[in-house]
Amino acid sequence: MKKVLFMCVANSARSQMAEGIAKTLYPNIEFQSAGSMPSRVNPFAIEVMKEIHIDISDHYSKSFENLDEDFINNLDYVIPLCKEEVCPILNSDAIILPLPFEDPASDNSLNKFREVRDLIKDKLQELKNTL
Repeated sequence: MKKVLFMCVANSARSQMAEGIAKTLYPNIEFQSAGSMPSRVNPFAIEVMKEIHIDISDHYSKSFENLDEDFINNLDYVIPLCKEEVCPILNSDAIILPLPFEDPASDNSLNKFREVRDLIKDKLQELKNTL
């Protein structure tokens, strides 16, 4: 089974939404997410994901150190989602596939979270021949 890690700084919105969407689109791939400075899953991210029938309410923000060593050591892809900030760097032989998106928390409105969610979903659907 392929292993894919979504990365951002806080692991609170973009990477959480990407993980939830990807798990729905690609059930035969193992997806996780992490951040360099984890905080908490943004309630707006949970709310806009519920709108598309994906429940991430049980997700929690985590750092790379919290991930299973087997998962980290066998990554196929690392997908950094940062646009305006510096994404964390992970020492890995995995293919790096940057997908930069604005941090919806910078605006902190449901509409911004919806916009970023939809952009993430569109990009992840485009990756079906890559992953």
